[in-house]
Amino acid sequence: MRRSVWTFLVTGVAVFMVAMDNLIVTNALPVIRVDLGTGLEGLEWTVNGYTLTYAVLLLTGAALGDRFGRRKVFAIGIVIFTVASAAAALAPHVGALIAARAVQGVGGAIVTPLSLTLLAEAVPADRRGTAFGIWGAMSGLGIALGPVIGGAVVEHASWQWIFWINVPIGVVLLPLILVLRESRGGAGRLDPLGVLLATVGLFGIVFGLIRGGSHGWTSAPVLAGLVGGGLLLVAFVRWQARATHPMLPLSLFRGRGFSVANAVGFVMAFGMFGAVFLGAQFLQTVQGYSPLESGLRTLPWTAAPALVAPFSGLIADRIGARRVLALALALQGVGVGWLALVSRPDVPYPDLVPSFVVAGLGMGLFFAPIARTTLGFAPRHLEGVASGTANALRQLGTVLGIAVLGAVFSAFGGYDSPQHFVDGMRAGQAVGAVVLLGAAVLAMAIPDGGDQESGQDVVGVDDGVGVPLLG
Repeated sequence: MRRSVWTFLVTGVAVFMVAMDNLIVTNALPVIRVDLGTGLEGLEWTVNGYTLTYAVLLLTGAALGDRFGRRKVFAIGIVIFTVASAAAALAPHVGALIAARAVQGVGGAIVTPLSLTLLAEAVPADRRGTAFGIWGAMSGLGIALGPVIGGAVVEHASWQWIFWINVPIGVVLLPLILVLRESRGGAGRLDPLGVLLATVGLFGIVFGLIRGGSHGWTSAPVLAGLVGGGLLLVAFVRWQARATHPMLPLSLFRGRGFSVANAVGFVMAFGMFGAVFLGAQFLQTVQGYSPLESGLRTLPWTAAPALVAPFSGLIADRIGARRVLALALALQGVGVGWLALVSRPDVPYPDLVPSFVVAGLGMGLFFAPIARTTLGFAPRHLEGVASGTANALRQLGTVLGIAVLGAVFSAFGGYDSPQHFVDGMRAGQAVGAVVLLGAAVLAMAIPDGGDQESGQDVVGVDDGVGVPLLG
């Protein structure tokens, strides 16, 4: 019992730290832009450098723990995340910051899945539902409080301290990890070539999308990134089809249900988090709020998922997960579109609140049903891989959404005046709203039968509010 408590404490704090880092940087972006003398491209890579490595290495992090020992690899992940946080805080220029953020993503990709598997090993089967629910709440709390904590730290200290605060947490966690029980699982099969092809291919595409607005879509570096990245992703798919132990089993996508559910998750992250990237800067860059004031004013959007998520499963039981997903995406699309319509340099904050609430409600209704639906279409022996795949695809949707909506922002606006920023933001958010509404229609194409619970205890690592799904 005592070991279970310590395991929950260590894994809960670790996942809170990693989840918080997803959004803690958002309210620091305007300050980082000025302090490091960067522009939109630098800010996009500051976010995407973390998310890209996190997404690509998520499944590998779990496999490394299965092969070499979960406690040992979990400790290595904490060390990587902590050291990278210190490097980010010490970054003298934006290039060093982006590199440190990418390494942070490596640590996060190790810590997130292994925190849940370590907890699963330490908690009796009849108590896992409660334990994983609290684990999910810790993750959701980290995401909800990230903008507020980041705003407070930036306002009363400096942007560097949003990274420094991870260092003492990591240092305290390391000796406590020794209390955890070591475990392994399965063969821990690795696919280094698949990881390399996916990483370089996605980097090339994101590089081209981010650079296209400022360097021209027909410039050599942009075309090389887009074409080269696309070819490498084609090579990745072909390799996965014939690899003995593929990173991403393509057999999962043979069924329409799993494929459509993951497409919905990808598109949701693309539209929503691309819009969040632009909206997070609006309150400071245009309206002049301090980082803390900005973080507090986004709470109707960022905190709503943590409040609504516990009820989304109950609603899905009554009307079906497919309808809940369509409703959630429609609310998100309406919320983001509403924000695009009312935004102007002098818009009163109360006029923004309804759009924040509607978008936040949509996010809260989305995460649990999409996780349940995804696993419902996966074979039982691949449920863990299916959950990690769905998480990784949503993270990649975030990366590409920020890149594409950032390109739209560059085409229609910029940072040279408040009105020009609003012009670009409204164009980007309009695209995000259309994408989300299209995803609502796509959600209705999910076949019936994918929202049934699995028949075994399988740990599923989800993102967003960090809702794990148990059979």
